[in-house]
Amino acid sequence: MARPAKSFPSYRKHRASGQAVVTIGARDFYLGPHGTDVSKREYDRLVMEWVAAGRNNSFGTPESTLSIAELLVDYIKHCRIHYGTGPKSTTAKIIIILRTLNAMYGDTAAAEFGVQEYKAVREKFIQAGHSRRYINDEMAEVTRFFRWAVAEGKIPAQVVQTLQLIPGLRRGKSEARETDPVTPVSDAIVDVTLPHLPAVVSAMVRLQRLTGARPAEICALRPIDIDRSAAVWLYRPTHHKTAHRGRERVIFIGPRAQEVLQSFLDRDPESFCFRPVDSESLRRAAASLNRKTPKGQGNSPGSNRKPSPQRQPGQRYSVDSYRRAIHRVCKSQDIPHWSPNQLRHQHATEVRKQFGLEAAQIALGHSTANVTQIYAERDLGKGVEVAKLIG
Repeated sequence: MARPAKSFPSYRKHRASGQAVVTIGARDFYLGPHGTDVSKREYDRLVMEWVAAGRNNSFGTPESTLSIAELLVDYIKHCRIHYGTGPKSTTAKIIIILRTLNAMYGDTAAAEFGVQEYKAVREKFIQAGHSRRYINDEMAEVTRFFRWAVAEGKIPAQVVQTLQLIPGLRRGKSEARETDPVTPVSDAIVDVTLPHLPAVVSAMVRLQRLTGARPAEICALRPIDIDRSAAVWLYRPTHHKTAHRGRERVIFIGPRAQEVLQSFLDRDPESFCFRPVDSESLRRAAASLNRKTPKGQGNSPGSNRKPSPQRQPGQRYSVDSYRRAIHRVCKSQDIPHWSPNQLRHQHATEVRKQFGLEAAQIALGHSTANVTQIYAERDLGKGVEVAKLIG
């Protein structure tokens, strides 16, 4: 049986010198004569500083020699605690972005990273074909990494102060490619697409179209998250884009959207409303109903399936699988290509046209600051008014 890891590094005696010593991150710290109160206080101080620093391996390394690669190890550990570890998490995106920084300057002392190194990394992203706006986001993440290092006392503050003075890439002023803006999808295109979509995906599209919710919020919808006590239902996602900033997200579900959603609420309150497993069951039922071979002949329903398939329908749609379901239909039916996020833009355009910019910001959750209770009540009232009329 393996021995459990110790919570704290050991206070021990260095026999050659007679001093107390503690090893933190493969680095020895001498504390003074072994067994004395002074050495024990020094041990307590070092260990508490190490714990406060997140128990990272670079603790105690001088600023002048601490490499970017060493810092990245500790930063990714920090990100996993704060942003999660899933394949679609913020941590996964950060790792992809900072991989280039590590490949180019991993052995460089972090305190020596400056303007030329920053621009070299940015040029690497440009040559890789990334868009201008995405490159600016990538470089903001690079700066955020160094800001974290400054806040942890790892490198001098002037490193970040210098990087923050570098302007981002501007439209038409660099070789970085530009992307087309996301535009609303027309009602005509959506109407042509809906009859060809699986029933569950079709309901997701219609609900998103009426509420302006984000694709991820539609995929994560559960009965337990919906307040149905009033004429307009309120959907409060447990996880959403700005939850880490302490903001509440409210999605207003009006009468038309309620009709779409009603048949998906009769289930375990904590299960997802829109599930691939349900979509597959409906597809098989439709195939069986439209079967041309007499029931007494050929394969019986379900007899020609693999007993243990590697891929099985899941319990919820992901944003990617939701998008792919729409793209497949567009391609097979020769319909102009569109994506779920364009439904949100379409809803925003309609709300703004009828009710103004403020109503659109409320309906889509685009608040930029925490507001007082009075403003929150005003926002809820305006959101309910919009949902009654168009949702």
